[in-house]
Amino acid sequence: MASSKRLTEMIESDEQTLQLMVFIVAGGHFGINVAKVSEIMKYSQYPITPMPNSNPFVEGIFRPRTETMTVINLAAYMGLPPAEDEERDILIITKLNNVETAFHVHGVVAIESVRMSEIEKPDTTIYGGEEGLATGIAKHTNKLITIVDFEKILIDISPNLGFSPSDIDKLGMRSRSTKPILVAEDSPLLESLIISSLEKAGFVNILCASNGQEAWQQLTDFKDTGRPIESNVCAVITDIEMPLMDGHRLLRLIKEDEFLQKVPVFIFSSLVTEDNREIGKNLGATASISKPEIASLVELLDKHML
Repeated sequence: MASSKRLTEMIESDEQTLQLMVFIVAGGHFGINVAKVSEIMKYSQYPITPMPNSNPFVEGIFRPRTETMTVINLAAYMGLPPAEDEERDILIITKLNNVETAFHVHGVVAIESVRMSEIEKPDTTIYGGEEGLATGIAKHTNKLITIVDFEKILIDISPNLGFSPSDIDKLGMRSRSTKPILVAEDSPLLESLIISSLEKAGFVNILCASNGQEAWQQLTDFKDTGRPIESNVCAVITDIEMPLMDGHRLLRLIKEDEFLQKVPVFIFSSLVTEDNREIGKNLGATASISKPEIASLVELLDKHML
């Protein structure tokens, strides 16, 4: 095992921070990566039209400009009470999986720069495991901020916005591969979907890590065995936003390591923009694929592994 001191020195040699938009729902503090936020609006700024027979957590639709957006009531989804006064309520507009969605919250506090070392992996027994909404808990300025899994909310409400193992069907007949793949993904739901999809595609040797630090620890342990790295991992698939260490930092460490640098690294994230694609390319990513394009990810794995 690599020593904790050695691992910590490598992680903290370039202290990472995450820009969080901190918002309020029923008095609690929650957070979202500002990279996922297109803009914020006053809740009362535009009329919201209810939709018949829609999901109970969908308030309706509105049209602030040329595109119609769905409004999701975050308090209702979380099982929390509504605001006593909607005058201060806010709509947080996100762009995830190439779809803009408005989330109704009770207020926005600030944008906080949070050190990755301040973000903890949530306890699955407390935060619900695959059913939970927390991808991280940030201890910052004497308050706890729950980082919310917005992708999970969207997939729960509109499954067509996500991906499923059935997306692999269009690739036709598949052969079985036992080559090991390491997946770093902080959302338990998305981790489960990725694993199921890869297994359906024939990749049956999947290793998992819930953040970049866990993935790096596994890779460091493989390195310490002295065996060829291909015997332990033939590819890494990583999300970008994760607690403790994000995907870009993980990619950088891999590509700066003489023993690990030949391992293909695929970024698979809802945050794949042109800017992030360029960052990934400059850091040495084999490819950056936007969720939910799981079939494209499998085709690239075929190209670089089989």
